[in-house]
Amino acid sequence: MKKITTYRHKKVLVLGLARSGVKAAELLHELGAFVTINDKKAFAENPAAQDLLEEGIKVITGSHPIELLDEGFELVVKNPGIPYENQMVQKALELNIPVITEVELAYQISEAQIVGITGTNGKTTTTTLINEMLNAGDKTAHLAGNIGFPAAGVAMEAKKDDVITMELSSFQLMGIQTFRPHIAVIVNIYEAHLDYHGSRQGYVAAKLRIFENQQADDYLVVNWNQPELRELITQAKSRIVPFSTKEVVEAGAYVLDGNLMFKDEIVGQQQDIILPGEHNLENVLAAICVAKLEGQSNETIMHVLSTFYGVEHRTQFIKTLNNRRFYNDSKATNIISTESALKGFKEPVVLLAGGLDRGTEFDELKPFFKNVRAVVLFGETKHKIARVATEAGVEHIKIVTDVEEAVPVAYEYSEPGDVILLSPACASWDQVPSFEVRGDLFIKAVQELV
Repeated sequence: MKKITTYRHKKVLVLGLARSGVKAAELLHELGAFVTINDKKAFAENPAAQDLLEEGIKVITGSHPIELLDEGFELVVKNPGIPYENQMVQKALELNIPVITEVELAYQISEAQIVGITGTNGKTTTTTLINEMLNAGDKTAHLAGNIGFPAAGVAMEAKKDDVITMELSSFQLMGIQTFRPHIAVIVNIYEAHLDYHGSRQGYVAAKLRIFENQQADDYLVVNWNQPELRELITQAKSRIVPFSTKEVVEAGAYVLDGNLMFKDEIVGQQQDIILPGEHNLENVLAAICVAKLEGQSNETIMHVLSTFYGVEHRTQFIKTLNNRRFYNDSKATNIISTESALKGFKEPVVLLAGGLDRGTEFDELKPFFKNVRAVVLFGETKHKIARVATEAGVEHIKIVTDVEEAVPVAYEYSEPGDVILLSPACASWDQVPSFEVRGDLFIKAVQELV
């Protein structure tokens, strides 16, 4: 890592811990800053704060005392999940104290090149595919960011010739200053996180920050299927590399007569891709763009595409049982994600869905139920989705208690050749703490089928 002196002897407040906050505090401490951490969780129940205290870092836990900002901090490093409406963040901004997120620190000290990936859906799959393609060739690549590996920690370890493949949320991108990925990827942009950003405009603006510091020798890989994105990137200084499943884009990646193309070169055959669905085809094309820009061979790229079964909880293939294929798409916490999953299968589908009620109706799903043999529903939204399924003419509709009960019921409704798909179209918080837990419960129930 670069031994920068920017923070030596400067007072820095790390607001909120979790994994990214811990790494930010450790990095700043190593760089010679006078670090104070402030986390809402009580000290006795906060092992991360206890460990940092032992390292000689000042720790304040149990609340966010606004008077703490009277101590003359020169920087606040904010946990991405803490909203800007938080009184500590608001006060810091009023005092003209810069507020950044940990990815900005990672960029400042990274010796490795950064590939940054953002978007509403498909970020994690695309990030993982890119990382696999780079590592399968002649690169050493490291996953980082919103994918679960704190960027600062990865940047501290990555070498000069390595690549950091960094998934970036809108929350993280709101807190950058100089962050400049050599290759930026925008997988897509839909509507999300309006409770955090206040409006779709605010959400989109945060996403677009991924390329605001790029220069003419950088690259911006962008989804050409979305006319909105074509308009939004007109101010980019970087070189545009498009990808599209719908048209030939001569400067990027596309599909032509069953061939996966990059510019005028055949990379491989579409039929060799393991991942199902058009949405995953977009992810694949985005990853091909980055891999080719990084000099990876077609053989390396196709090896990954022919062996990559998906990321956990994202249209993840689980097993085949009696000629029924099971897929875990628990990460589908919104309607668009479930639409994409349903579009990805030509076979009849038995759909498991339902979850937290955010006041949404599900009529947008109706056209995508044409190929659905049965729906098995649970959670707060079960009756809402049942109404839509009824109106769509779905033959079998069953209400159950939870995802564990749904699995054997779905199997009973299925026939040989069917896909049994968990794609809830809702968050999980009405019943379980995360989509990962929900997905794990689904997988466990599938494995128990005989």
